[in-house]
Amino acid sequence: MLYKRRNYIFILISLLFNTFIFAQNVTIIKPSENIGIDNWNIVNDGVMGGISQSSIYLNETNNIKFVGNVSLENNGGFASCRMGYNGSQLKGSTKFLLRVKGDGNIYKLRFRMNGSYANYSADFSTIKDEWVDIEIPIEDFKPYYFGRKIRAPRFKIHKINSIGILISDKQSGSFSLEVEHLKAL
Repeated sequence: MLYKRRNYIFILISLLFNTFIFAQNVTIIKPSENIGIDNWNIVNDGVMGGISQSSIYLNETNNIKFVGNVSLENNGGFASCRMGYNGSQLKGSTKFLLRVKGDGNIYKLRFRMNGSYANYSADFSTIKDEWVDIEIPIEDFKPYYFGRKIRAPRFKIHKINSIGILISDKQSGSFSLEVEHLKAL
C-alpha cells in the first residue's frame, strides 16, 4: 500500500512539474514592446475583383490599428492583414489570448501552416469602442479555403507560418479594430 501511495505522489509531482516547466506564454503581438509590428501585408478582395480597402498602422497609443471599408460590390466582401510568423516556439500552446477594441463587427483570427493550402480560422466578436479580452482555444480553429470550410490536415500550432486578421461574411461598411496584444498560452 505504501508503495502505491508513493507512486501516486511521484506521478502527481511529475505532472505538476511538467505543467509549470512546459507551460507556454508566448507574446506574438505587443506593439508597446515592439513585438509583431513588422512585415504586415494587406490582402483585400481586390485580388478577386472587389473594391474593399484597408490599411494597418501603429496609432498614437502604440497599438496596431486595422481599418478600412468592406464593399460587397464586384463580388467583393473582405479585407485582411497578415504577417509572416515562425510558430515553432508555440509547441504545447493550447489557446490564444487577444486584447482588442473594435466596432461591434465579427473578425477572424487566421493562421496558415507550413505544408497546408488551408487557412485555420476562428471568429471573435467585438463590442463597439470597448476593450475586450478574447480567449480562443486551439480546437476552435477550423480549416478554410477561399472562404469555404474544407477537410484539411489537423491544425498544428508549431507549424504556423502566417498570422492574420480578416473581416468578411457580408459585413459591409467601414471597420476599425485596435490590437493591444496577441499571446499564446
